[in-house]
Amino acid sequence: MNNNENNESNRADITLKKGTLIRGIGSFYTVRDSAHQEYTLRCKKKFRRDGISPLVGDEVLFSPGQGEEHGWLEEILPRKTECLRPPVANVTKLVIMTAPVPEPDLLLVDRQISRAYAQGMDILLVVNKCDLNPDTAEQMKKEYNPAGIQVIPISAKTGKGLEQLRKALTGSALCCFTGQSGAGKSTTLNALLDLDLETGTISRKIARGKNTTRHTELIEKNGIRVMDTAGFNLLEAENALDPGELKNRYPEFAPYEGKCRFRECLHDREPGCAVTAAAEKGEISSGRLERYRELLAEAKTVWRDRYD
Repeated sequence: MNNNENNESNRADITLKKGTLIRGIGSFYTVRDSAHQEYTLRCKKKFRRDGISPLVGDEVLFSPGQGEEHGWLEEILPRKTECLRPPVANVTKLVIMTAPVPEPDLLLVDRQISRAYAQGMDILLVVNKCDLNPDTAEQMKKEYNPAGIQVIPISAKTGKGLEQLRKALTGSALCCFTGQSGAGKSTTLNALLDLDLETGTISRKIARGKNTTRHTELIEKNGIRVMDTAGFNLLEAENALDPGELKNRYPEFAPYEGKCRFRECLHDREPGCAVTAAAEKGEISSGRLERYRELLAEAKTVWRDRYD
């Protein structure tokens, strides 16, 4: 029997364990099992050959190392959901963090909501730093409450709203904090769970956050399972989105479906559009409708050029 056959025979005797990938740094991954024991693993070459990257939140099968040796990640189990940015898996509740400073990028928020809604995630909007300007939270409620999305104003600095946020997160299968750099994701988690995550400041010159979270980590404490992720300010267009499907990701449009003059209305300024009329009456957010149309135009361009 040659060495390869010996290796395969030895591996067949190893009982694989199941766990959740909680962080990845460089080529090493940390997995936690159901007994809360952590293991350091390397990723097998087959994943790279197949174009698969392990993500924080992945449920995996692995072979633990012996002694001080690292183990091996053997299999990634099917994902329930997958996010592009931040790159994480199996999220059930996406917590999008905004704040008065830096100024909220609502188009970025809408992009995240669209992708989360398409995968069946629950969505929660958190407006931090409400002690600086309470009007920001009220504006966010006007924008997103008609879509059935809860908006919670908080102040990680004063503690306002943290108990309401704690209740919203407790018991959810897996939450993920995401949003612009500088909105206060890590600061909020520190205040919420009594942690000591590194936090940053806002650049006075460009009024943007400085990204201090350099890698994603899954944290479990006090009945809350949540990911702290690096902030970002850009999210690329989706490559395979049929423009006609985008409107289905806007739940506030649903009551008006079938009431437009044209059956295939995309709510893009067509005559007799019921969604346009609803926005003019203030029944839904006119700003969110305009941003929808911006995303729709982008989707049409990408769809038209998909084979170029």
